[in-house]
Amino acid sequence: MIKTVLVDDETDSIKVLQRLLNAYCPEVVVVGDADGVETGLHVIQTTKPDLVILDIEMTHGNAFDLLNQLQPIEFQVIFVTAFDNYAIRAFKYSAVDYLLKPVDIDDLRGAVERATRKVQGRSFIDQMETLLYNVETFQLTQQKMAVPTLTGLVFIPIKDIIRFEAKGSYTSIFLTNTEEIVATRNIKEYEDLLPDAIFCRVHNSHIINLHKIQKYHKGRGGYIIMEDGSNIEVASRRREEFLRRLLK
Repeated sequence: MIKTVLVDDETDSIKVLQRLLNAYCPEVVVVGDADGVETGLHVIQTTKPDLVILDIEMTHGNAFDLLNQLQPIEFQVIFVTAFDNYAIRAFKYSAVDYLLKPVDIDDLRGAVERATRKVQGRSFIDQMETLLYNVETFQLTQQKMAVPTLTGLVFIPIKDIIRFEAKGSYTSIFLTNTEEIVATRNIKEYEDLLPDAIFCRVHNSHIINLHKIQKYHKGRGGYIIMEDGSNIEVASRRREEFLRRLLK
């Protein structure tokens, strides 16, 4: 039997899922349910389930807030959402199952069958780590960054930034539309500000978007060709960290 916990802040949704599981997924036994992050954390830690069917958006927090408190994740997860949004792309990249509300019976049966095989094979821990990394990255790329310039603030989508280049006490920011914006912050301030999941400082003068690399050439430190055609030197003392981040 697959010990299962249901987490959803809508009582009716939990009741519907339980009825569907009882009728169409006899291998599943529901050992608990919860209506949010705090209660979900308690129920999961207490019951130690094989499978958690987890709503993404809840009144207080979301599924990823809960999962981040449970690492390492030693159970399979099926996500449920009413929103076909950025998170769906993260699921697809990570090969993790999700269901759209209202839940389709065939989709539920298929997801439970796949989850059962993964539980038996213990093949899901790396998938969940990959998912949480991908979700964090997708969330970050949806954000905009306020850039101070000599004429005022410019708001730039993070996903459009290719690289940063030091220009004395200023920093040039190069975008996918070939625009160059000169910020009145130095590059060290951007190194401290930028999310590590996306950006890496590879040289005293350069920070790059890891998602915008076209090619890396080996050498003493090596150099990178970015999507805009620029060649960026990798400092030898930064090479190991760059490669670790690149291959993560």
